[in-house]
Amino acid sequence: MADKDAKKAPAQAADGEAAPAKKKGGPKTTIIVAALMAVEAGAVFMVAKMTSPKAAHAETEVTTEGHGEVSEDATVELPLIEERFQNMQTGQIWVWDTEIVLKVKKKNEEAVAAVLESKAAEMKEGLAAIFRRAQLGQLKEPGLESLNRQLFTFVSQMVGKDAEGRERIDRVLIPKCRGFAAN
Repeated sequence: MADKDAKKAPAQAADGEAAPAKKKGGPKTTIIVAALMAVEAGAVFMVAKMTSPKAAHAETEVTTEGHGEVSEDATVELPLIEERFQNMQTGQIWVWDTEIVLKVKKKNEEAVAAVLESKAAEMKEGLAAIFRRAQLGQLKEPGLESLNRQLFTFVSQMVGKDAEGRERIDRVLIPKCRGFAAN
């Protein structure tokens, strides 16, 4: 029992005075800790720098002929429709807020715009029918592949082919297609 008390009590000198208290550290320990932290920060920075993806430079190619004219093979976007379509295939009314854009070659722009203007009501009716017939799963696809194929086929039939026998429509873009239940 005396041993336990001796360990707990501070050591006393032979003449009855208390021994000096031990130092917890000093400038030497502080310098060592600061140096280790600096080395660690440098190592983390170097590892992050070496494992991060490299920056890529985007290159744009502008094809021009003559005095600032744009090539006929360049593509332009023509807005087709921005509308809300209904779908009741599930027994519940869904409203799809949609925007559809056509991507066509510059040489076909005038012909496609003329067809879109002259057949606007027929085009709108056909697009609405596609949305009404579509299954909910097709409308909820992440890439809208099924809907995109149906729209491309319909619009290509409406617009027709050019003099060379090629499709006038390069692609159908659907930048907005948000659905919500109307009930």
